[in-house]
Amino acid sequence: MSQFRPSTADKRKTFRKLHEAGCFVIPNPWDVGGARYLQGLGFPALATTSSGFAFSQGYPDGGQNREQVLAHFAAIAAATDVPLNADFEDGFADTPAGVAESVVKCIATGVAGLSIEDSPNDGKTPLYDIETAVARVKAARAAIDRAGGDVVFTARAENFIRGVNDLDDAIRRLKAYAAAGADCLYAPGINKREQIEAVVKAVAPKPVNFLNSGAFGFTVEQIAAMGVRRISVGGSLARVAMHAFVRTATEIARDGNFDGFGGLITNAELNKFFAEDRRKLSS
Repeated sequence: MSQFRPSTADKRKTFRKLHEAGCFVIPNPWDVGGARYLQGLGFPALATTSSGFAFSQGYPDGGQNREQVLAHFAAIAAATDVPLNADFEDGFADTPAGVAESVVKCIATGVAGLSIEDSPNDGKTPLYDIETAVARVKAARAAIDRAGGDVVFTARAENFIRGVNDLDDAIRRLKAYAAAGADCLYAPGINKREQIEAVVKAVAPKPVNFLNSGAFGFTVEQIAAMGVRRISVGGSLARVAMHAFVRTATEIARDGNFDGFGGLITNAELNKFFAEDRRKLSS
């Protein structure tokens, strides 16, 4: 008999429970191997990263189409036993009706949660006007409710990563998204204690996701003390890997040395982990 693996419904129930109290870290893998390794480290949930996956496939962030992204969600969700949150960018649509259609397709991949941004992916307009953004949130909420309502919906205020560094506007948007039905609120790009605490206070009691994408000097314990419920890392783990790859490959091409291979995790260590992991799946 094969080992019990949680169903999609089980994972969605677990993910919703994680948002009720405490604070958890939700790291962002970009492939199945990384997802399985992070799960093996004991993280209770995972999230996709649009940038990490795009770079691994030779695209800029935001350069992939909806079908490519949905297939990626499905692959990671099927390969893992912990809940998966989908970085669904702008929902691959401008109109509320288009967002709703995309959300239905996203839910069908088996994810436990999804996030929608309030910035059009056109490289021109930083943010949707707030009325349009709220209508998009309401459409996503309604689509989730029609599908059963168990997927955790995160609404994002993109101000600080789109060059609109206005905390008051970001908070105004997050409060409007909370009222429109978002389960979790997220303002990527804020990185100061006073900003984080202001966002948490503004949308309480709803949970807040904080993006710890750099060396901001905070520990998990300190972020939890600010009232944050969920800590993601976005594309930072992917950039750690790409940074090491680019630096080492550049040294080989430019200097002819292989010093970057010093201290690497060994094939034996990785073989051991993945062999044991495969046995768990088939036992």
